[in-house]
Amino acid sequence: MTIERVAADLGEDIDFLYDVAMGLDTEDGVIWVYGAGETEMMAFSDFGIDTLIEAIKEHRKLAQSNPET
Repeated sequence: MTIERVAADLGEDIDFLYDVAMGLDTEDGVIWVYGAGETEMMAFSDFGIDTLIEAIKEHRKLAQSNPET
């Protein structure tokens, strides 16, 4: 599922998800989908979506404990 679709399904801002997901790797279920004209898009397996949700929770937990970041 593409990052745009995940953002819509989770009700999250796509830029926020992109920032969180940049810390994830292929083994976390993140893949890059390449289209025509060298376009590329971040996408997730089902496992990747679960991993992303956990990363969002951790990101928000850290942000609450350190509000200056």
